Amino acid sequence: MAANSEILSTLEFLKVVGKCKNLKRTGWVRKGVDEPETVASHMYRMAVMGMLLPQSADIDKSRVIKMALVHDMAEAIVGDITPHCGVSQTDKYTLEKQALLKMTDHISNRDIAEEIISLWQEYEDASTDVAKMVKDFDKFDMVLQAYEYENNQSHIGGGGLNEFFTSTEGIMKTEMVKGWDEALREKRTADLKSSKQPDEPSTS
Repeated sequence: MAANSEILSTLEFLKVVGKCKNLKRTGWVRKGVDEPETVASHMYRMAVMGMLLPQSADIDKSRVIKMALVHDMAEAIVGDITPHCGVSQTDKYTLEKQALLKMTDHISNRDIAEEIISLWQEYEDASTDVAKMVKDFDKFDMVLQAYEYENNQSHIGGGGLNEFFTSTEGIMKTEMVKGWDEALREKRTADLKSSKQPDEPSTS
């Protein structure tokens, strides 16, 4: 039986979203890291962070996870635009919103399409507790990834990705992510200090 137009449209949406699986994050490409992460892998770990929210947290955990999976979805069409790309924040917003509207046109269930658009818009506005949490996840995943690259790739070790830490210093707003961020920075500082100390003289 031939697939109906609704199914074919859904497949087209999923094909477009799937581009995020291969889209490398611009910041890591610019810094020359080996095998840079993709936009999809970034959103995946953010969604896992949302799962770590305790049930007692006074926040819509389900919406946090959904927003983490949606916030960079438009990059499937426009690419990962960073401040180094020479695109203004206003133009970036316009490009991404137009892309998301185009993508969600493929979704026949308009309630679902509107939910995706609403989640993206809420993230962009950054005025709700959910959006603030996801914004923190976004920045923390970046510094955690930078820490991992510094430790795993010798050509950028020794603090070679320091700009990602300085640009996000003190900007976390939620208590949980502030704690994660503080612990990560303390560990990184200790690691860098240890790596710079001379080897202990042999006693043999």
